[in-house]
Amino acid sequence: MRDLLLQCAGILAILVALIHGLLGETKVFPRATIEPPRLRTLIRLVWQASTVAWIGCGVLLIATPWMDSTSARRWIVLTMIGVFGFSACANAWATRGRHFGWMALTAVVVMAVAGY
Repeated sequence: MRDLLLQCAGILAILVALIHGLLGETKVFPRATIEPPRLRTLIRLVWQASTVAWIGCGVLLIATPWMDSTSARRWIVLTMIGVFGFSACANAWATRGRHFGWMALTAVVVMAVAGY
């Protein structure tokens, strides 16, 4: 059951990351006015870097049950709890709780803690 929870957390993390990237490209950046254009490109790339990082975190959570090392499992899960926990708090604070992202990220954290 613990392994299944970690894998579900990984799948949800990937799904959240894909939604994050899609919303950024379709809703945020088309309406954003950022000058100079070079800065706009930088901010867009940083936004998508977090998308790619969350996908990588999700892949690690999915792969963790197949690792033979208890130490690796512990450190991967604890790191992902920190990454997604911080992301959930930042999202809730920045959007004043009006965006579903913090709830989805919190669900990843809860499943990772339960699978620890």
